[in-house]
Amino acid sequence: MKFPRFLLPLGLLLTLSLAAWAHAYHASILELRFNPEKQRLEMALKIFTDDLEQDLSNGKPRPVRTDQLTRAQLNPLLEDLLRRSVQFSARPGEAALPLTLVGLQKEKDAYWVFFTAPLSGKATGVTLRHQLLLTLFPDQMNIVNLEARGQKQSLLFREGETQQQLKW
Repeated sequence: MKFPRFLLPLGLLLTLSLAAWAHAYHASILELRFNPEKQRLEMALKIFTDDLEQDLSNGKPRPVRTDQLTRAQLNPLLEDLLRRSVQFSARPGEAALPLTLVGLQKEKDAYWVFFTAPLSGKATGVTLRHQLLLTLFPDQMNIVNLEARGQKQSLLFREGETQQQLKW
């Protein structure tokens, strides 16, 4: 059945409303572990699929649907997202550490994105600038759980609080 042209905007509005209702809050979780043997940070970032797709679609001619992409197509998009949104440096003001995408795991309504960052010498901490999805969602909360040297620490990143020191 074809819908009349004047009903298409109404259908689009309804679709967008349902997408916005998909989850009541905007949050990500970054599980971060310091690996002293390999001198690197090992990370797992959980992000809702619809939020991820909205960010990846920003500035693109067509919406990005992760389920319609191959890993070879999705990986560069994820690497760009990580470079823009999650930046580690040895000290404030220094260049960001390079991030290496390691893997991806799909869940029902979210993805786990796995990546690493090398550390030099006897690192005792890093500066983290975490601004994932903050330009899209004013209520976005980025939770970071750090495990290093037998200690656990949790931090919250949100609008106005995008940079913090992590020490171990």
